Amino acid sequence: MLTKVCVTIAASNPTKVSSELKHALVKSDYAELRLDFLKPNQVPFCLTLVRKHLKRCVCTLRPVSEGGKFSGTEKERISILKLISEFEPYLLDVEYNTLKKNKELSRYLKSTKTKILVSWHDFTKTPNEQILRSMLKKMSKISNNVKIVTTSKTIEDTIRILSLYKSKTRNVSLISFAMGDYGRMSRILCTKLGSPYTYVSLGKPVAPGQFSLKEIKRILSLEDQN
Repeated sequence: MLTKVCVTIAASNPTKVSSELKHALVKSDYAELRLDFLKPNQVPFCLTLVRKHLKRCVCTLRPVSEGGKFSGTEKERISILKLISEFEPYLLDVEYNTLKKNKELSRYLKSTKTKILVSWHDFTKTPNEQILRSMLKKMSKISNNVKIVTTSKTIEDTIRILSLYKSKTRNVSLISFAMGDYGRMSRILCTKLGSPYTYVSLGKPVAPGQFSLKEIKRILSLEDQN
């Protein structure tokens, strides 16, 4: 399968994360561990439990302010992000706003040579092209791995977010698509334009418009037949 997929795991306890991860990696290339769905004190045990699979995992600890579930203090979240980096995942997804505000965290992750996926989400709209290109430029200075996700309410929004692939430099690995019903097609088209993978769920969508692993396999098998 040429199109690579990353299954989002959003379980609420470490044992379930481990079980779902093993199941997901049999049929996918990568998995995104939404560690913000766990209680903060469960994260260290969970990381130990899945350690041998982390080279294929994108680890995420998304705060409530960025559409996630982590409700502890920002100081607590920063310390957990540092801990995750010590386990050397394939990528550590950290929000652009977090890195911008916390220079000490940026320095720490740089010193440990952690592979950062710097991310930025807009949960209400898709900004104009100028804003999107500006975000891409600023984020590319932090890491070569960039994720920009917006919300699509029209086909024009979807075209606009996908047009970002024209603006990226050769050394940047860009993941850019739109959430919502209008953005669904961008979750497949992004991989045709250069995204290293697309996010899918094991069943119920974790994000608006997300395909399940089963659905994406069916779509891609139709593509292979043509």
